[in-house]
Amino acid sequence: MREAAAAPQGAPVIHLQDVTKVYDSGDNAVHALRGVSLEVGAGEAMAIIGPSGSGKSTLMHIVGCLDVPSSGEYFLAGTPVSRMSSRELARIRNQRIGFVFQAYNLLPRATILRNVELPMMYAGVPRAERQDRAREALRRVGLAERARNLPSQLSGGQRQRVAIARALVNRPSILLADEPTGNLDTQTGREILELFDELGAQGHTVVLVTHDMNVAAHAQRVIRLVDGQVANGQHAAPPAAGGPVA
Repeated sequence: MREAAAAPQGAPVIHLQDVTKVYDSGDNAVHALRGVSLEVGAGEAMAIIGPSGSGKSTLMHIVGCLDVPSSGEYFLAGTPVSRMSSRELARIRNQRIGFVFQAYNLLPRATILRNVELPMMYAGVPRAERQDRAREALRRVGLAERARNLPSQLSGGQRQRVAIARALVNRPSILLADEPTGNLDTQTGREILELFDELGAQGHTVVLVTHDMNVAAHAQRVIRLVDGQVANGQHAAPPAAGGPVA
C-alpha cells in the first residue's frame, strides 16, 4: 500500500486508502486508478493535477460519490462510503458535496434562479425558502440582478458563477471543481479562482481538478497523478496572487 499524502489541517474529511478503479475486464481492462491513497483535511484547499488520461476525473467522481472504487476504501468524514446505502449516497451528493463542472451543466430553458433552486427541489425544501436561498447564493457570486435571465443571456464566466451558486445552495462542506476555468478567458478565469479563494477562506473544503498549474496555485497543496498513481514529491502550491486559500 502506498503512503497517503498527509493533509496539513484538521481531521481528514476525505481519506482514500489504496483505491483502484478498473473499467471493463480481461484484455480490454483500463486501469484508471492504481492504488491511490491520500487525505484532505477539513477546510483545506487541494489541487489534483495531471495530463489527460491520468485519472483526475475518475478520482473526483469517486470522491464525489458519483462512482465507486474497484478495490480499496474511501472514508468520508471517517465513514466508509462502501457501507452507505444508495439513499445515503444520494443525500451526500445533494447536501454535503457541491459540484462545479467545466461545462456548467445548466438547464437552458430554466431561469438562473430556477437552475440554482434545483438541488433544493430534490432535497424537498419548501418553495419560498428555496427562492430565498437561491437569491442569496446568486448574491454571493455577484449575480443577484440576473436571476430572471436564461443561461444563453449570460457570458461564460457568469454561467460558471451560476454553477458555483448552485453548488453552494445546499450549504455543502465540500466543493469539487473539475477544470472550472477550462472554457474561460484568462481574466474571467482569474475572477472565478478568486471566488474559490473566498469560499475556501469561509471554511469550505475545496478540491480543484486541473491540468493547469496556474489554477493549482490557488490551492494549499498539489497532488500530481500520473498513469493513475500519485506521483512522488507532493508539495504545497506556490501562493496565488492575494495569498493562498485559507
